[in-house]
Amino acid sequence: MDPYGDHNRKIVSPLDKVRTEIEEAIAESEGEESASKVANEENELVLESDPSLVDHLTDLRKQLVKSAAVFLFFLIAVFSSINLWFPYITRDHELIILGPLEVVKFYMSISTALAFGLSIPFLCHFLWQFVKPGLNERESRFLSLYSPVMLLLFLIGVSFGYFIVNPLSYKFLVSLGAVNFNVMVSAQEYISFLLMTTMPIGILFELPIVALFLAAIGLLTADSMKKVRKWSYLAIAIISALITPPDFVSQLIVLIPMALLYEASIFLILYTERRNAVAN
Repeated sequence: MDPYGDHNRKIVSPLDKVRTEIEEAIAESEGEESASKVANEENELVLESDPSLVDHLTDLRKQLVKSAAVFLFFLIAVFSSINLWFPYITRDHELIILGPLEVVKFYMSISTALAFGLSIPFLCHFLWQFVKPGLNERESRFLSLYSPVMLLLFLIGVSFGYFIVNPLSYKFLVSLGAVNFNVMVSAQEYISFLLMTTMPIGILFELPIVALFLAAIGLLTADSMKKVRKWSYLAIAIISALITPPDFVSQLIVLIPMALLYEASIFLILYTERRNAVAN
């Protein structure tokens, strides 16, 4: 037996090891490049085989660009006319500014909120144009009929918050603090309070339309809403407590109309079910 091992073993010098490592690295890089080329070719084949996907993405980009343009237009218009509508927002309350930057924050916050509110009809129209091709006949007919109602309910909810919830809550909280404190409200705190008592309420007022839509696609019935009525009221109470100031008066003011809207949703769904039963 040979004490020196296998004579057929290949002797590799340090230079050979370096050259081997370089060749392996080149082979790996070429493999990655070929894999990426294959992936790109597969993506191109998918896009070529499904031209509707490209059209869908192009349409989405167009709707987003139009939405951004409309919002930017209203933002510039609202910000440039700030001195005209400013008294209606502040309601002649004595507000304080804690620094020069807070003026800009206040103006931009309220201008953005107003611009978004004015843009909602256009944004809904652009959204409707985008999703319409992908809807079935029932969903398309439902949205075309109830889109104006959705906008109207949102405006009613915002108006309810602005004319009822906000002034009552503001007066109650300020009078509560005035008992033991010298109350000074900053402009930024006021606008945050105003938005909190208007925009979420406008969204909550969409409950009947959401319920009708779920009923139209078969996910909700009047009987199911009746069965979960007590749990729904509990959920409404929790939501009202989260979106309103931490006082019982504001929460009660929001809770009562939300409960009425829930009952109205049950009535509308029941009416729709009976009408469909007669038609069939």
